[in-house]
Amino acid sequence: MNLLTVNMEAAVRTSELSKSYGHAGSRVTVLEGVDLEFQRGRLTAIMGPASSGKSTLLHCLAGLEQPTSGQVWVGETRITGLDHERLSRLRRERIGFIFQNYNLMPALTVAENIILPFELAGRVLDHDHVELVVRTLGLSHLLLHRPDELSGPEAQSVAVTRAFIGHPQVVLADEPTAALDHRASAQLLGLLRRGVDELGGSVIMVTHDPAVASVADRVVFFESGRVAAEMSEPTQHGVLRQLTDLRRRREAVLARHL
Repeated sequence: MNLLTVNMEAAVRTSELSKSYGHAGSRVTVLEGVDLEFQRGRLTAIMGPASSGKSTLLHCLAGLEQPTSGQVWVGETRITGLDHERLSRLRRERIGFIFQNYNLMPALTVAENIILPFELAGRVLDHDHVELVVRTLGLSHLLLHRPDELSGPEAQSVAVTRAFIGHPQVVLADEPTAALDHRASAQLLGLLRRGVDELGGSVIMVTHDPAVASVADRVVFFESGRVAAEMSEPTQHGVLRQLTDLRRRREAVLARHL
């Protein structure tokens, strides 16, 4: 792998990251010149209007999409340009994922589902760490259940636990509360906070909900494929105000072109 000297405090880093689709006259730019660092041991929320580039950013950070130009580092490893085999191995060993639909294997118990990343990566199971994560995230009472015996919030709790099990460099969460009600969302966010605060994890989470973003340590706002603003120690009111400002700015730009 191509190792470079970078900020060792960064879990993930991008440099001049751009992503476009199409050709010549029909080209659409989704990300443009994005420079970001996501620090270790922090929960960062990514927000922005539809088609602002936030989900594409997450896919590039995970190596699920290759950028048109620019670079992505996961820890000290530059993942841009890695071949398929090395990129797949890096994702299995160093990136945790939380999706909206849980992605649990129905034939496996909860215990078997959460250790699946170890087995897929061919790694020796770290029993002490597994026990720590399960205990910290409160999953002990569900270990022998199968996914069809779980409620939606319980299934998402399993997905969160699985994401932290393998000592990942970073956990990437794509709208993890989208299918949950308010109470279940609060429970899930509590799990993510414990994963960061008590397990030392690093989380990058795409969300459209100001209440969800307010539990983060930092919010990065996207607009038209660029970083439009950032906020530390966010509040729900502050996030909502920033989104309102961005929407008004966008409407003003559109009005000038009419």
